[in-house]
Amino acid sequence: MGALSPLRIAVFGAGAWGTALAQAFSGSHEVCLWGREADNIDEMRRTRENRLFLPGIALRPELNFSADFDQTAANADLYLVATPLAGLRDTVRALHQRPSSRPGMTAPPLLWVCKGLEAGSSRLPHEIVAGELGRDVLCGALTGPSFAAEVGRGQPTAIVLAAKNAAFANDWIRKLHQPRLRLYANDDVIGCEIGGALKNVIAIAAGVADGMGFGLNARAGLITRGLAEIARLAIALGGRRDTLMGLAGMGDLVLTCTGDLSRNRTVGLALAAGKSLPDILAELGHVAEGVPTAREATRLSGRLGVEMPICSAIDALLRGELAARDAVEQLLAREPKREC
Repeated sequence: MGALSPLRIAVFGAGAWGTALAQAFSGSHEVCLWGREADNIDEMRRTRENRLFLPGIALRPELNFSADFDQTAANADLYLVATPLAGLRDTVRALHQRPSSRPGMTAPPLLWVCKGLEAGSSRLPHEIVAGELGRDVLCGALTGPSFAAEVGRGQPTAIVLAAKNAAFANDWIRKLHQPRLRLYANDDVIGCEIGGALKNVIAIAAGVADGMGFGLNARAGLITRGLAEIARLAIALGGRRDTLMGLAGMGDLVLTCTGDLSRNRTVGLALAAGKSLPDILAELGHVAEGVPTAREATRLSGRLGVEMPICSAIDALLRGELAARDAVEQLLAREPKREC
């Protein structure tokens, strides 16, 4: 197979993950990274470093930066949205409404990397995109076990491109594959996105247990039972159990529950130390998607009749209805039952 021609990739969202992916793809493609904070964009252009969100990593000289949304989108071959989930709808809508720079041609394909359930609606990212663009648009999610700092440094990482259109997924994993960033295709978008959303909630629980000193046995139990909860909800929504045994499920869950770079595990550790949630989030300086997702997962599981005791306990803890120790003790005190 011959070498592929470089693509023009527009990355929207200059946070840690957007910057890391822009860095990774700029080795083979023409990449422009957009951010709404013009001062930070100017600093990145000048210093070749995202000191605000991805400090200590020298960005490639080939990587371009812009605070001009339309300029970034113009003539792109691929849109990659790397905003937090709360910004996905507005970003997709803005891309859809902008004047076409290619008269008579369809808009570029769209990928997104945000994870979670939309606050107030409990919608997954693909449902948000479908609501804005329709269900026939070529699009998909990049998800899986991936800390931005490691991707930015070029450390080996394997992720999933999940898309309902299998041919689209297979085509784009071939185009985006990098020596240190391996992509796998999956057509179970629901399973992949539920895995990416709920692993953050379970990671908060794991952080609480670690912070309370409950030990490695308790952490392993939480991870394993958390995976069972995630699979139950995914299946109820139409996803497949086998998806949750792969990168987008077990892989992402284990990394987020055990890695010191995990924002959501950090939230759990801080809650165990007695800090208030507003103070924790202010100190974190990044979005911890497990916080709003816990509320939406609990609502969604209630509507579907899916038992999710870990997510429910973390939701109660985050809303101030349970103390950290009580939340873990409540889970440990549940009635014995058959493993399933």
